[in-house]
Amino acid sequence: MSLHKHALIRYRIIDAMLRNQYNPYPSIEDIRSKCEDSLFGSDWGDHISISTIEKDFKAMRTDAELGFFAPIKYSRIYNGYFYTEEEYTIHNIPLKNEDIEAIKFASNTLMNFRESPMFAQFRFAIEKIFDRLNISSDVQDNRLDKLVQFDALPNYPGKEFLQPLYTAIKDYHQVELVYKRFNSNKESRRVIHPYLLKEYKHRWYLVGFVEDKDSLSTYALDRMVSVDLKEEDFIVQQNFNPEEFFKFSFGITQNNEKPYKVKLKFPSQQKGYLITQPLHASQVIKEQSDNTLIIELEVYLTYELVERILGYGEHVEVIAPIELKAEIIHRLKASLTNYEK
Repeated sequence: MSLHKHALIRYRIIDAMLRNQYNPYPSIEDIRSKCEDSLFGSDWGDHISISTIEKDFKAMRTDAELGFFAPIKYSRIYNGYFYTEEEYTIHNIPLKNEDIEAIKFASNTLMNFRESPMFAQFRFAIEKIFDRLNISSDVQDNRLDKLVQFDALPNYPGKEFLQPLYTAIKDYHQVELVYKRFNSNKESRRVIHPYLLKEYKHRWYLVGFVEDKDSLSTYALDRMVSVDLKEEDFIVQQNFNPEEFFKFSFGITQNNEKPYKVKLKFPSQQKGYLITQPLHASQVIKEQSDNTLIIELEVYLTYELVERILGYGEHVEVIAPIELKAEIIHRLKASLTNYEK
């Protein structure tokens, strides 16, 4: 958890303690101990000091970015802290117009996923937030549709499985899938230990451990026929790290091979796009001039990578590795045969 998150949690704890009518005027040690216990499971003081709480008081009183301007005072009579305004709470901070517009824009962005059952519930959650902040609960601002256009998401099969799969992952339950591959009428049934949901190109995928194969596999939600949560729990494999699993993947494909250093050469007209929107998180610029840009990626050689390179047509040249260069040449020659008939 970041230090910033720790501070926000401490502010909430301080606010709650200063508003507690049944235990008013908490001392600074009471507050420090409560914050320590809530964040780290003890009240010994190994992580949070008195000076930290004093700095929190100062930030809550004067920090313009926080905007609390909390009326915190010390009572010499009761030897504790209190709010000079009885009804004050940091949760009732008035919002500026730009804050409201930002919230509305974010809510409309979220509502772009409203066709998915998993995200449909957010409409009600957002409306609750708006009501709490005294903003109009009309989440869908009609003017926004005229000012901002979102990429329409496809109404693909399988979206109804997002919620049960998310629940299974969160609660460590195994699931039984009935799965049907493309171009096949045969259905297969398998038990999965679900670890991770991954979105790629508006499609969702499930990564899970399959005991029968003793390996991790990826399943597309749009090829699932049914999903049943089982009572049996699962334990995540020790070598599985969700943050590292797709580190070298270009798209959804993942393998246990060693990633390659891929060098691609582009003409100058592609520079702006590639610099402002890198092809992959590993992208680094190796060379650049007025006419060309050479970038390097550390990725697996996958179908998705080949597909993306082919999409640039004559505006890209594969410099390395030789295996990828040969595959691109083969695919381009095969494409030409479609026009030589």
